Amino acid sequence: MPPSFVHRITKYDPADRDERGHYTGVEDTVSDHGPVEAAYLAAIAAFVEASGIDRLEIREPSVTGFVHFGVEPPVEGHGLSGLFPPDLTGYYDGAEVSLPVALELVRVMLRDQGAWCRLEAGDVFTVHVGWDQYVYVGSDRRCTEAVARTRKLGLFPEPLTASPYAVGLEEREVTETADGDFWARVHVQLASRQTVLLEETYVRNAARWHRLTPENLDAVRAGLGPRALLTVWPDLTPDVGAVLAALPEEDPVEFVWEAQDGTIRHAIVDDTEYQQLAALVADARAACALPLDLDERHPLLCAVLPDSDGALRARW
Repeated sequence: MPPSFVHRITKYDPADRDERGHYTGVEDTVSDHGPVEAAYLAAIAAFVEASGIDRLEIREPSVTGFVHFGVEPPVEGHGLSGLFPPDLTGYYDGAEVSLPVALELVRVMLRDQGAWCRLEAGDVFTVHVGWDQYVYVGSDRRCTEAVARTRKLGLFPEPLTASPYAVGLEEREVTETADGDFWARVHVQLASRQTVLLEETYVRNAARWHRLTPENLDAVRAGLGPRALLTVWPDLTPDVGAVLAALPEEDPVEFVWEAQDGTIRHAIVDDTEYQQLAALVADARAACALPLDLDERHPLLCAVLPDSDGALRARW
């Protein structure tokens, strides 16, 4: 169950809203990177303290992908540099972080720097950052003092029945668990194909690619990220020229290739970039092109890694 007491926290005075609730005042829709942003963080900290918690769980983490929807331009490292290593170790669905780290994640989201996630503490507390500096906090307590503190900070806490970013389990897109049966089917694919391609999506819009063989399967499994979305595709083809020649004239695709050093790389490209792509993959060992349209993507298998107790908690 989501928290019972939800507030929308903004810098927008309700007196400056029209009859439809649209803000008509002069406040900007981007972070000031200064005192107003600091007020948001102090208000959230007040709600966290009032809720009696000191750690929050990262849920549905994402980074900037093919399309960046933020108002401000994305920054290198998705705004997570200094919080997590370049490979984003520790930034995954279900990871627990301290309040200072959680507040820095909120800062990144307020600045639209490229990373986004929900922050939750079970049914006790939630923080959701929306568009245009709208922040939603939910608690199982009324947090009267935190509400008063938020007003003193110059912000406007408005009670709501629920956060628009609350997620129900019925919204899962992938419900299959990468359990023993899944891996048995991977073995079947390997027995007939010898090699398959594994896409390991460890956060939304970020993936690692592996060419699975019967010999390296166990090693690859041991290194998979927590709660990763696993998608199995047919293997790359060694005729890279044929893959390039068959690229569509208009729709963008995900081009995946194996470099000479054995690493698997990928890029989203469209017809305006095919010439550059051909030069980039001139010495590739093998490649494939995958459509971006979900209706046209037909993997061999798709499942989500469960937790150590076998439960599927990731909400892909």
